[in-house]
Amino acid sequence: MKRLFLMPLVAGAVFFAACGGNQTKEESTTESTETTTTTEQAPAADIPGLDTVAVSNELALQANDLMQFDKKLFRVKAGQPVKLVLKNVGEMPKESMGHNVVILTPGTDLPAFGGEAIKAVDTEYIPVTFGSSIIAHTKLLGPGETDTIEFTLDGKGVYPFVCSFPGHYGVMQGKIVAE
Repeated sequence: MKRLFLMPLVAGAVFFAACGGNQTKEESTTESTETTTTTEQAPAADIPGLDTVAVSNELALQANDLMQFDKKLFRVKAGQPVKLVLKNVGEMPKESMGHNVVILTPGTDLPAFGGEAIKAVDTEYIPVTFGSSIIAHTKLLGPGETDTIEFTLDGKGVYPFVCSFPGHYGVMQGKIVAE
């Protein structure tokens, strides 16, 4: 019986506390802006190991026959040119174990991208259906080959990168955090 009596009192207290009391409209707007800014920054802050990666716009990446990139995380300065060098250090032929790197826009549906990439044999597994999601990409590399690309990540955010060779995107992927 006492619980039934206390429940409305507790609910009322929580309701009044959540309303914020005597805030003016200006104070409310300022708080909302600060919260929005924090929310935009949060995804990069949640990436494990980010604090151990130095900021550099000169990136070197290697791909091997075990379907692995040697690095999965980079930090760059947003709005400045980025130079990325990809080297295929594997020994298997390009037709069975080729590698590339594709830089994508934040929020790109990776499984959908991978599904379209499999069908894009004529364009070295770069799907034209995802053209608006692709920021830059290397050519498809065979053993011992290297390719260099330059691009700019205009906005701050987390940009995924993948190898688009059939079946590789699921394990050969990483993130570039533009700050």
